[in-house]
Amino acid sequence: MLFQFAFHDGALAGKSFWATPGGALDPRESYSDAARRELLEETGISAPVGDQVHQRMTTFSTPSGECVEADERYFVVRVDDEAVDTSGQNYLETIHMKRHRWWSIDDLKATSDAVFPEELVDLMKQIILRNT
Repeated sequence: MLFQFAFHDGALAGKSFWATPGGALDPRESYSDAARRELLEETGISAPVGDQVHQRMTTFSTPSGECVEADERYFVVRVDDEAVDTSGQNYLETIHMKRHRWWSIDDLKATSDAVFPEELVDLMKQIILRNT
């Protein structure tokens, strides 16, 4: 499940991309605890967070133009229900996270839209191979 982020003003005006739910760590919070919290806040999904499957260091610009270096961690989460409730999103999320969508590997391969992390198709293939 990815969110489409779209920016109409500020440093990212005109940019749009799809990305996983996520966000910053709270003080003394583990990465898996942050993933669980962010997933619940942004999607309303309360589900166990599985194994960390990827880590990357990346640099990006925020909507205000601030340059941020992030240590991103990716986890497997399996759900029985694809329902998403965005009522827990904060103000900035409601402005920039325009819609959500569940993607297949074929959908990701076919899109011309920007998707982050860029290696998401390979990560999904690896997860599927591990579970067969």
